[in-house]
Amino acid sequence: TSEVVLAGTVKEFQYTAPHSWVQVIVENENGEMVEWSIEGAAPNVLLRRGIKPTSLNPGEAVSVRAHPMVDGQPGALIIDVTKLDGSILRFTGGG
Repeated sequence: TSEVVLAGTVKEFQYTAPHSWVQVIVENENGEMVEWSIEGAAPNVLLRRGIKPTSLNPGEAVSVRAHPMVDGQPGALIIDVTKLDGSILRFTGGG
């Protein structure tokens, strides 16, 4: 039920079944760059939400809201992504 907001750069958007993945590079509190693996819905669900394979591109700065893993590893279940232009990609119905 906890949420985290990650400001970072898209490394890769894997628009794959059964689940999509967004790889985001985020600077941690120690100034180190950490790659987060953030799980999303299947492509057929994303397409119905207007999210296409080209909706997130490598090098793009984003803010990701997600439910982090309970063990503290850099992984999460995505809620939504806010792009620099202010548009929001809603990966789930919640939030």
